Amino acid sequence: MTLDPLVIFTPSGKRARVPSGTRVLDAARRMGVDLDSVCGGRGICSKCQVAPQFGQHSKHGVTVAADALSEWNAVEARYHEKRGLKAGRRLGCQAEIRGDVVLDVPPESQVHRQVVRKDAAQRDIRMDPATRLYFVEVPEPDMHEPAGDLQRLNRALLDQWQVGPVEATLPLLRKLQPALRRGGFRVTVAIHHAHRGPARLIDIWPGLYESGLFGFAIDLGSTTIAAHLCDLDTGEVRASSGIMNPQIRFGEDLMSRVSYAMMNPGGDAEMTAAVRDAMDTLARDTARDAGIAPEACVETVVVCNPVMHHLLLGIDPVELGQAPFALATSEAVECAASELGLTSLNPAARAYLLPCIAGHVGADAAAVALSEAPGDRDELTLVVDVGTNAEILLGDRNGVLACSSPTGPAFEGAQISSGQRAAPGAIDAVRIDPETRAPRFRVIGSDLWSDDPAFDAEITGICGSGIIEAVAEMRMAGIVDASGLIGSAAQVGTDRIEAEGRTHAYVLHRDGDRVISVTQGDIRAIQLAKSALYAGARLLMDERGVDHVDRVVLAGAFGAHISPRHAMVLGMIPDVALDHVTSAGNAAGTGARIALLNRSARAEIEAAVTRIHKVETAIEPRFQEHFVAASALPHATDPFSQLRAIAPLPDVSFNTGGDGGRPRRRKRG
Repeated sequence: MTLDPLVIFTPSGKRARVPSGTRVLDAARRMGVDLDSVCGGRGICSKCQVAPQFGQHSKHGVTVAADALSEWNAVEARYHEKRGLKAGRRLGCQAEIRGDVVLDVPPESQVHRQVVRKDAAQRDIRMDPATRLYFVEVPEPDMHEPAGDLQRLNRALLDQWQVGPVEATLPLLRKLQPALRRGGFRVTVAIHHAHRGPARLIDIWPGLYESGLFGFAIDLGSTTIAAHLCDLDTGEVRASSGIMNPQIRFGEDLMSRVSYAMMNPGGDAEMTAAVRDAMDTLARDTARDAGIAPEACVETVVVCNPVMHHLLLGIDPVELGQAPFALATSEAVECAASELGLTSLNPAARAYLLPCIAGHVGADAAAVALSEAPGDRDELTLVVDVGTNAEILLGDRNGVLACSSPTGPAFEGAQISSGQRAAPGAIDAVRIDPETRAPRFRVIGSDLWSDDPAFDAEITGICGSGIIEAVAEMRMAGIVDASGLIGSAAQVGTDRIEAEGRTHAYVLHRDGDRVISVTQGDIRAIQLAKSALYAGARLLMDERGVDHVDRVVLAGAFGAHISPRHAMVLGMIPDVALDHVTSAGNAAGTGARIALLNRSARAEIEAAVTRIHKVETAIEPRFQEHFVAASALPHATDPFSQLRAIAPLPDVSFNTGGDGGRPRRRKRG
């Protein structure tokens, strides 16, 4: 029997078989894929654009043939002639599925576009930017004292500002003479003088230029990319925005992207091109929306994990996929922004990448260390940057330890049955009545809870913070036992439990055919992620020779939205008094802003990373031991006594054996 074509949508990862001839838009609607359409499929609005990914996809186990979609029709041809379609794009309302196909839904085609919650936290930063403006009066040429215009500019800079000499690129040399003469030999120059290396001429304007200089602090994550456009004079964040990292279509986690590079010749170059294009688009659009001219954007600082670091620099990450996890360079990198594909900035703009700590602990962890400074604290502080790959720091004035832990994308809503990114309509907070087991929830885009009579928000799925709270609430309500097993409807005492084969699921919301539930598979995915997180933290505590920490700081765009109480119920972090658990927001992004706005901070973090001791989880045998013990909710051996004093943890077991299907319920602790 011939199987119907398999269609896989990225970045959601949703897949299904559909009859041959099904329109892409119809398949997306049937599968609950976030594909926009305003015109109702008439080929007018172009909101439903998709990008078919042809060739072999080992990650998905399919090969996409050139004829997987129907040929262009007259509607697409007419639209392309009048408005133009980007290369490789198709209209989902016109293209029909004829064979197995992988379809990428670009951000602009998604109804519920990602809310990248990487807002710039308020922070006192001492201003000392590397790029500054200088108004200077340059002596006019004199036949009796022959000297070039650049040489006389350098002399004037030294005399009037004690700055220089500056180096100038050929395009700036071409610009120099006209600017000097139009300004009557009075000009404003932008000079980049980093904490090391030569001073560089970035731009020159006739007369007095007063429109300001700006720079980007970019947090390049494996899932999202966030950019903060900063005023280099005041430090003000003029705009913040973010997009999905397009590399997701090559693999949701870092090692799958390394594998893609290993198994596909030229795969690393594909991923480099994708991320550079995305960063350049993000920078261009952010500056445009803020009303900032591109030539005024003269600098960028980038923080990222080691795999993203290498791919951004155009370095094959294959060495990071195998011991000893060798970096091409662990030192900070400074280069022209254009070398990283950032062509929407000033042509002479500079880029700075913070140093990496070790093979799997990158510049993002260094940025967190710069922002949170655990080495300057008296209290032993655990800093956890929660993401697809978690970076963990533990330290005080006696020293700092670091490791990374492969938590995977479950915390961000991926690998979850009803999961989605943080976007309007996503459930992001859950409460379950411990007596009735009835849920109430809140969704992004509404301040009301679902049991409020005025609640009318559209519910589309559940994001990372929502699934964490849901599982923790299920544990506190006795719906899930310590092993992570969901009880049956008879065991738990609610018809919200539905059988799914040999396991069960808890229904959070039902609207017609649309059901948002927490399945046994969802809980296992969260257990795997949280076990990796806890095991990494515990490994650092072992290295330090302690069983407890004084303070926990949750960092990262996602970490900022985690409820400490619910995180503790799951056992994501070690047991500590809840008032000693705080959120640092996007600490990596804050570190990037500090490095952008204060050049001495660059020298500071470059020195600091050499003193941070790295613990390698991939080869540490105790990691597996801690991982297994941490799979329980909250933990198999740690009593979590401080948590039990404030949160109910029913002592139930749904691994019934021969007891007739009734739960073993002993006490509430």
